[in-house]
Amino acid sequence: MEKINVSIPKDFIIGAAVSAWQTEGWSGKKDSQDSYMDLWYKNNKNVWHNGYGPAVATDFRNRYKEDIAAMKEIGLTHFRTSINWSRFLTDYENAIVDEEYADYIGDVIDELQANGVEPMICLEHYEVPGQLFEKYDGWGSKHVVELFVSYADKVFDRYGDRVKHWFVFNEPVVPQTRMYLDAIRWPFEQNTKKWMQWNYNKGLATARIVQLFKEKGLKEKAGAKIGTILNPEVTYARSSAPHDQEAAKMYDLFFNRVFLDPAIKGVYPEELLELNQKHGIAFDHTEEELQTIKENTVDYVGLNLYFPHRVQARTSAWNERMPFHPAYYYEKFDLPGKKMNPYRGWEIYPKIMFDMAVRMKEEYGNIEWFIAENGMGVENEQRFKNEEGIIQDDYRIEFISEHLKWLLKAVDEGANCKGYMLWALSDCVSPMNAFKNRYGLVEINLEDNLKRSLKKSAYWYKQIIETREFEAHNDELNK
Repeated sequence: MEKINVSIPKDFIIGAAVSAWQTEGWSGKKDSQDSYMDLWYKNNKNVWHNGYGPAVATDFRNRYKEDIAAMKEIGLTHFRTSINWSRFLTDYENAIVDEEYADYIGDVIDELQANGVEPMICLEHYEVPGQLFEKYDGWGSKHVVELFVSYADKVFDRYGDRVKHWFVFNEPVVPQTRMYLDAIRWPFEQNTKKWMQWNYNKGLATARIVQLFKEKGLKEKAGAKIGTILNPEVTYARSSAPHDQEAAKMYDLFFNRVFLDPAIKGVYPEELLELNQKHGIAFDHTEEELQTIKENTVDYVGLNLYFPHRVQARTSAWNERMPFHPAYYYEKFDLPGKKMNPYRGWEIYPKIMFDMAVRMKEEYGNIEWFIAENGMGVENEQRFKNEEGIIQDDYRIEFISEHLKWLLKAVDEGANCKGYMLWALSDCVSPMNAFKNRYGLVEINLEDNLKRSLKKSAYWYKQIIETREFEAHNDELNK
C-alpha cells in the first residue's frame, strides 16, 4: 500500500500519559488513604484480571526516576499524570497535607523538569478519597465539591510556581457511568438520577477550580493554564435517516455535551435540561452555581479519543418498568466490516481525530485543545519479542501513525490542536483488565521484578520526535 510522509509542526507536542492510581502502587499509603479505586479493588478483587490491581501497579512511587530516564531517552517533552487526592491529604475535611506524599510529588516534578520534560498535572483521575465516597457518596455531594476546592488550594500553593499545565479531571463522565448508569462496577447500583448529579457536581467542581486558579493569579504569576480532560465519543448515526440522526444527537447530548458545553461554553444545553426534567433525573443546582459555571470556563481541553461510537434509532420498545436510561433514545449499531482491535473489543477508526477536530473548530470556538489520550491495548505482547527481547509492536506504530495522520490533516486545515499524548508511557493497570492489555511504549515485566524495557514503538516515537515526520498509509485522506 502506498505510503506518504507526514510532517509534524515544530511546536506540536508529542508526549505520553499515565495516572497516579494506575502506576504508583500502595507504597507509603496509610490505611485511611484508600481512593475509590482502592476500595473497589479490595471489595471486588475477583473481577480484576489475575487479581492484579492498584496495590503494586508499576511501583512508580519508588521507580519514577527509572521511568523519567526512559522519557528522556525517548525524547518526550511533555508527560501527563495525576496527583492522588486520597494520598495528598491525611485529613480531607481540614485539608491537612501528607508531607511525605507531597514531597514525593515535588520530587517527581523536579526530576521531570531536570530531564527536560514538562509536567502536565491532573487533580483527579478517578482518585476520589474512599472516605468521602463512603461517607458522602463521593461526587454526589456538594460538600465533596468544597473539599475538592480545599485540596486544589493546597496543591496550587505547593506546586503552582513550577507547573504550567493543570487539569481538573480526567474523563469525569466515566466512573459514575460504570457505577450508576450501567451498574457494571462496584458498588453496582443502577441510579440514573445519581449519575446525572455526579455529572453536574463535577461540572461545578471544574468551574470552582478554574475560579480558584484565577483568584491565585497562576496565569500571571507562572504562565500557567487550567483545563480539563474529557473523553467525548465521536458519535456516528447508522444512516442519514432522521430517526438515526436523532439517536446520535441524543447520545451525544447525554454523554459528550454534558461536559463539553459547561466546560467550554459555560452553559448546559437547554434540551438536556428539559430531558432531565422530563425523565425525573434533573440535578440539584442553584442559579449562583450556574453563574459560577458561566463565568469560569477552561483555558483549554484535553480530549481522550480511542474509538467511534455508532448508534441507531431503537428497534425495540423501551421497557417502561425500567428506570430511565439514555438508551431510551438509541441502540448501539454494529457496523459490518469494521476494523477491530480484537483484544480490547474496540473499533479502530482513525478519522475520529479529524471529525472531532472539525467539531472543536465549528462548535466550540476553535478553543485550544490537544489529544490527552489515544492508544492501543494488546494482549500477550511477549509473543512479539525478537532475539534481543524487544517487543516488535508494529501494530502500535501503525495505530499511532494513522491517528496522527488524520489529526495533523485537521491541524493543516486550521484546527487549534496543540499536541498528541499517547496512552501510555508504560504498561499500567487498567480498571478490571489490570495488565491484560498492554498500552505502553515501555514494557513492565511482571515476571522479572517489574523490569522496564523499551518497545520498538518507543524507538519509533523517539525518531518521529527528532525528525518531525513519519510515514502513514495514503489510503483514506482523499476519500
